Amino acid sequence: MKLTVFGATGGVGGQIVRQALAAGHEVTAVVRDPARLSVTGEDLEVFRADLSDLESLRAAVAGRDAVLSGLGARKKADAGITATLTRSVVHAMEAEGVRRLVVVSAAPVGPPAEREPVIDRIMGSLVSKILKPVYDDLRAMEAELASSATDWTSVRPPRLQDKPVTGGYRKVVGGTPVSGRFIGRADVAHAMLAAVEDASTVKQGVGVAY
Repeated sequence: MKLTVFGATGGVGGQIVRQALAAGHEVTAVVRDPARLSVTGEDLEVFRADLSDLESLRAAVAGRDAVLSGLGARKKADAGITATLTRSVVHAMEAEGVRRLVVVSAAPVGPPAEREPVIDRIMGSLVSKILKPVYDDLRAMEAELASSATDWTSVRPPRLQDKPVTGGYRKVVGGTPVSGRFIGRADVAHAMLAAVEDASTVKQGVGVAY
């Protein structure tokens, strides 16, 4: 497949690029600073772009089978950028007639897990309060996806860790895994790539966790 990856220099985005190349896909990695991208490969195109420049983004997504986004705020002070940047990506996709979009969000944006233990509800509520601006940003992003013409999927992980890909995580389409506290960035990338061709995830949030 021909894939475009936004946020390719981030923790999840970089893993998407690596795993997609390893799986034999042709990958266009959209970056602001090519020097920050450590991934290489024969089927990799590094596309330098300003995410506020719609015309350049159209060229990055034109003719692609799917777009994956690892865009997200890295700290509370960045809250607001995810919805804004994703809006630009969506507009470029709609202009070029590209429909499949998979983004990374966060577990607190999804519905509470069924039969969630009390301690997990308390911890989840505390984290949601501390990082409220970040999660509000992600909710705004998902609201825009829901009103777009894209066939979107939002993958919602809990706390991220730097661990090798395992493929051994739980997944709940339209919900949240019970007591899902952690997952590796590499496995989030794995779940996002798997979602690209999984019709059951279209226009759905997907909770993932160990």
